Amino acid sequence: MTDPRDPRDTTRRDTTTDPIRVLVVEDDPVAADAHVMYVGRVPGFTAVGKAHTGAEARRALDRTPVDLLLLDLHLPDGHGLQLARSLRAAGYHADVIAVTSARDLAVVREGVSLGVVQYVLKPFTFATLRDRLVRYAEYHASAGEASGQDEVDRALATLRAPGPAALPKGLSAPTLERVTLTLRASTEGLTAAGVAEEVGISRITARRYLEHLVDAGRAARSPQYGQVGRPELQYRWVKGQREKGS
Repeated sequence: MTDPRDPRDTTRRDTTTDPIRVLVVEDDPVAADAHVMYVGRVPGFTAVGKAHTGAEARRALDRTPVDLLLLDLHLPDGHGLQLARSLRAAGYHADVIAVTSARDLAVVREGVSLGVVQYVLKPFTFATLRDRLVRYAEYHASAGEASGQDEVDRALATLRAPGPAALPKGLSAPTLERVTLTLRASTEGLTAAGVAEEVGISRITARRYLEHLVDAGRAARSPQYGQVGRPELQYRWVKGQREKGS
């Protein structure tokens, strides 16, 4: 049985409320500071430290539980995938988002077997990393037993979904992000009017974004019965199988 005090054990945390703990491993101090700042700006994530070498990363992992490594592949004391391989052999279960300027697909294939769930090519913007982290959070929240093949496919597809460029005409990525974060923060769900008030857009516009999330499988809607008249649609974020079955 895993020692509950062992920082390698990431099974005891509540993935619905606890922030995802990220260790930034980057040899360039300026880039490392920027990546820590980027991680801190994404709701649901916290940077628990930074390391400039593989050896520093190992020491940090021995001290602090980590869910996700933001890992530069070119480190002064070895390749990032060598570090990932040694961590797997030592029993560390943290996932990896690889940060690299290399475009060698053979490296990409090797990384998949070592827990690399995403690649971010340098140079990248905050928006690019934010998109990868948000997708990882959805993947990370998946838990419980899948009801079938489609459930498994949806869990894996969250990491590979098309980026903001695939948005329907008239929808913008910044507004979609605000709508998404507002809906995710609501435990009971929200109507289009509620989202509109929180985000500062019209109810019609809010409904367009909410329907887009429903079409993408990221939100669900159901009628809300209350006062006399037509029921309003209540939207809620779809986070994972564990929540569906609870």
